[in-house]
Amino acid sequence: MTRTVYYTATSLDGFLADENDSLDWLDSQLMDEHGPMNYGDFIVDIGAMAMGAATYCWVRDQLAVSGEKWPYDIPSWVFTHRDLTAIADGITFTSAPISEVHAAMSAAANGRSLWIAGGGDLAAQFAALGLLDEVIVSIAPVTLGAGRPLFGRRWDLDLLEYNRNGAFLCARHAVRPPALTELP
Repeated sequence: MTRTVYYTATSLDGFLADENDSLDWLDSQLMDEHGPMNYGDFIVDIGAMAMGAATYCWVRDQLAVSGEKWPYDIPSWVFTHRDLTAIADGITFTSAPISEVHAAMSAAANGRSLWIAGGGDLAAQFAALGLLDEVIVSIAPVTLGAGRPLFGRRWDLDLLEYNRNGAFLCARHAVRPPALTELP
């Protein structure tokens, strides 16, 4: 069954990135790559992914510095109104409605899960349409004070699982469906 999952890390005070869109704070935290809720175990079931333009540009810029190639071998959609250039095959830039892109992602995933890689506002838009099933978040023991929020609006979640992985508190939540009055 295809599930749509927002898998991410956040600071203790709920920010994905600092005010300068930096994730430097994340690199200083210890995580066991084979520990609970690790990325390797997560990514094996992912068949397609989506991200916002800021996330894409951050990944692109990090790859340019490191000299590494695009690390994903799955179809990837980038939601943007900007004129961006793909750095690898399989990247689609879109400003189409989320429900249309979700249908295309589901078809491309061929029964595997979908990953909302970032950002918080994009994940909240999927949730508002009833198209987000889970939020898996690794909470780092650091505060940023400001930056890009974990989730772009208030939302109720149900805790399904939690564990410690290195310095992180990792939690998996079910997303409660939106109330009929909240649908766009």
